[in-house]
Amino acid sequence: LYHNEYWGVCGCCGPLRPRYKRLVDNIFPEDPKDGLVKSDMEKLTFYAVSAPEKLDRIGAYLAERLSRDVLRHRYGYVVIAMEALDQLLMACHSQSIKPFVESFLHMVAKLLESQEPDLQVLGTNSFVKFANIEEDTPSYHRRYDFFVSQFSAMCHSTHEDPETRTRIRVAGIKGLQGVVRKTVNDELQAIIWEPQHMNKLIPSMLFNMQEADDFDSSPSGTERDENPAALAESCFRELLGRAAYGNMNNALRPVLVHLDNHGLWDPNEFAVSCFRIIMYSIQAQHSHHVIQQVLGHLDTHNKDTPRVRAGIVQVLLETVAIAAKGSVGPTVLEVFNTLLKHLRMSVDFEMGADSRRGSASSVSSRSKESEERIVQNAIIQTIGFFGGNLPDYQRAEVMMFIMGKVPDLGDPTGSTLASSDTPPPHNLPPYLQVTSGFKAKTMAAALPPLFLDPLFSISLMEDSELRQLVLEILHNIIDRHDNRAKLRGIRIIPNVAALKIKREKISKQDVSFMKKHGQQLYRHIYLGCKEEDNVHKNFELLFTALALITIELANEEVVIDLIRLAMALQDMVLANEENMPMFIRCSILALVAAYLNFLSQMIANPPFCQHVICEYNKFLEHLVECTLSAWIIGVSLCILNLKHFYPSSPDEDRLSRRKSFVDTISLQVDLLSSSLPDKVQSPTLKHYSRLEEQEKEKRRQVIEKFQKAPFEEIAAHCESKANMLHDRLAQIFELTIRPPPSPSGTVTITAGHAQYHSVPVYEMKFPDLCVY
Repeated sequence: LYHNEYWGVCGCCGPLRPRYKRLVDNIFPEDPKDGLVKSDMEKLTFYAVSAPEKLDRIGAYLAERLSRDVLRHRYGYVVIAMEALDQLLMACHSQSIKPFVESFLHMVAKLLESQEPDLQVLGTNSFVKFANIEEDTPSYHRRYDFFVSQFSAMCHSTHEDPETRTRIRVAGIKGLQGVVRKTVNDELQAIIWEPQHMNKLIPSMLFNMQEADDFDSSPSGTERDENPAALAESCFRELLGRAAYGNMNNALRPVLVHLDNHGLWDPNEFAVSCFRIIMYSIQAQHSHHVIQQVLGHLDTHNKDTPRVRAGIVQVLLETVAIAAKGSVGPTVLEVFNTLLKHLRMSVDFEMGADSRRGSASSVSSRSKESEERIVQNAIIQTIGFFGGNLPDYQRAEVMMFIMGKVPDLGDPTGSTLASSDTPPPHNLPPYLQVTSGFKAKTMAAALPPLFLDPLFSISLMEDSELRQLVLEILHNIIDRHDNRAKLRGIRIIPNVAALKIKREKISKQDVSFMKKHGQQLYRHIYLGCKEEDNVHKNFELLFTALALITIELANEEVVIDLIRLAMALQDMVLANEENMPMFIRCSILALVAAYLNFLSQMIANPPFCQHVICEYNKFLEHLVECTLSAWIIGVSLCILNLKHFYPSSPDEDRLSRRKSFVDTISLQVDLLSSSLPDKVQSPTLKHYSRLEEQEKEKRRQVIEKFQKAPFEEIAAHCESKANMLHDRLAQIFELTIRPPPSPSGTVTITAGHAQYHSVPVYEMKFPDLCVY
């Protein structure tokens, strides 16, 4: 009999064996196929519960039998022994179970060391059951180093049979999951987070996650339990979700090393997927740890191929995108500094590739240059996205920081803005994204001079796309009530009120900002309209810019300046001194018409609005054949007592602001007197062909006269000008109110009698443009 091997030489000695050994022997049947003897197992369990001090001996004896069975390949009895151990573990929870656990783990280790897949799976299943048991007291001396190593080795199984290989890998992953559950909540087992264990545990999970494409992408239930990739991902998420503040870095470093060792940065689909899992699994307050780790890893790869660096940057972008609006840590400028440093390095590498052009390696140089552009675009996109998710109070600071750090990709010297007044035009996308959704309380805070002046410099560059980017950046900053979508497209809006535009009363700070920088803003809009490479989108953005200024920043003074700007654009088209293409001229006039219609409704001036809609539409339809409508517009706006806008430099703006009220009245009188003579002039005469130098000289003479002349002379001059103004206005009102003479005659009433007066046609006076 099998039992005789353990009874000794003499059969009569059997009754002298200890009771716990007899109880253990009885649970094994003569034929292992019959399975565990349940009645005897119940007796053994009752004995173990009644005498817990015997548990360690029971465990040692079971371990002795199991070791012999393993060596003799009696695997049926091995299965029975492990089943008995499992039942004893589930039934006994006293403090005396500690020595028994040591025997149990020793038996599990014996099975894992075996080369038989069935025994490895058997030992793993028993360990998982043990891992789910909550012990009353922690263990001081128990260690799981062997199990981490062995389970990790099983995760990398290369068994020739695919089905068997899958079984071993699944068992290894379940074993690691059991180790995690057994140790992470035990303060005495914090050693599991040390690098020597994480360096085995993390790569084992990632190795199986890499093969996710070989399995169902969304398994569930029992299928998921037998899917190595899905099971590894579940275990990976569980581990990261349990990571505390001090353990986060130890869990992240093996991930980066694994991606390096397996060349997973190029292509980086798996790397991106992996960090998505990380960001969604960790606690939100630990997000900045991940960002800092990726940044540090980028530093270590600063001399790698462009595609590897681009892959790391794209992973960083993914982490930033998920961490958006959450905790990104206090080192915001450090993040930007690192990204900008690598942008500078990429530019330097690209310049090096340019210098090698023309040599035998010109093809490879061009290839490296294009790859460096991929790196630069990835960095720029990350900078913009990261900045776009910062609080508003940090965005202005970040924009200034970028302004001083970003290299100019179009400059062969790679100079930074610290040595130039013009920002790098190729790096405008970061500013566009940083300002997206920006809700600055004041324009002065959002557009400081150190940022505004270089930005306006780009608006004058000979590149329509760059000018579009500048306008979009201004839209982001100015539009604080999200009105842009309502203003798209240059069109005559019949009812602006139906757009339900949101606006607030302009603040004192914004009034001050417009007084200081308004003329500069108008000047660049004026000059931007006449660029010959403008396309339809440029004019749409210019119209939106004017409309947003009206909504967000317009008081009475700004409204007058905006009308002057519209008049100046109109005059520029009619004079056409620069021989602009017909498309540009028509687009400017359409822009002016649409904007004046919008402005007239915003300031609630119905007559002005009706006049603009009727007359300007006629003018746009018959631009070539007739310019009389343009003259009507010009006269009508002059009646509003407004002077023309002429783009001037900032120095001239400051000089013009020093002029006294008397100077302003004098200039307005001069304008009206020159633009409304006795004989109606056409817009192509001196009034519309006046050069900027003549205007400046006239201003200088007037200012000098009013500064040096005696008070009596100034008073007499103003009185004469005022009388002339009243006379001219009287003539205008008489012309507009009294109907013109008609050959059919007019009727006058004298002393109650009607008298008819007829005027010959040859004596009537017509405007020059009406004579054919």
